[in-house]
Amino acid sequence: MSQQSPYRRDDMPAGRGVGINDRPRTLSRPADPEDHCIGSLGAVVQLVEYGDYECPFCARALPGVREMIREHGDRLLFVFRHFPLVSQHPHSWHAAQAAEAAGAQNCFWQMHDHLLSHQHSLTDDELETHARALGLDWAAFDRDRKDPELSERIRRDALSGLHSGVAGTPTFFVNGLRIEGGFRPADLQDAIVAALTAGPS
Repeated sequence: MSQQSPYRRDDMPAGRGVGINDRPRTLSRPADPEDHCIGSLGAVVQLVEYGDYECPFCARALPGVREMIREHGDRLLFVFRHFPLVSQHPHSWHAAQAAEAAGAQNCFWQMHDHLLSHQHSLTDDELETHARALGLDWAAFDRDRKDPELSERIRRDALSGLHSGVAGTPTFFVNGLRIEGGFRPADLQDAIVAALTAGPS
């Protein structure tokens, strides 16, 4: 499988570049039923992560994110969106395709956690091994990870991240507002608690 980029030349029109301090602070695309979600879209708090399966900081964040999901239960919606940093992480795009192909078999979250736990094993052959380890239908997985529609979903996620001011991974948003500094548990918890205290908008 050839390496691909999630972006096209016309995604960011000429003259639209911004400085690091001028980036948008809010989520350009609200969470919707097409997202990969844990929880209800009607939850009081929405936590959105833009991540990359080859990013070590995303792997380190996983246990903390899972703990927040457990702690806040049905008051919290968690959404994961792809933001593969293909210039830094050569396997990130194919790993995202593998997660989407697993999602076609209703196993997105199983593959999500598995990839983040096996970041040093993301070659195409190793992705096949992961699919088999999760008991996926291999023929369907191999077909789906090459599906242009699934690749377009990854690109759409990444593009929404660009338009929301995402510059690295992981980047988190709480109720549509970007939290600076990657995975900072105390800051995220403070933002979640504040949103819970404020209640539905």
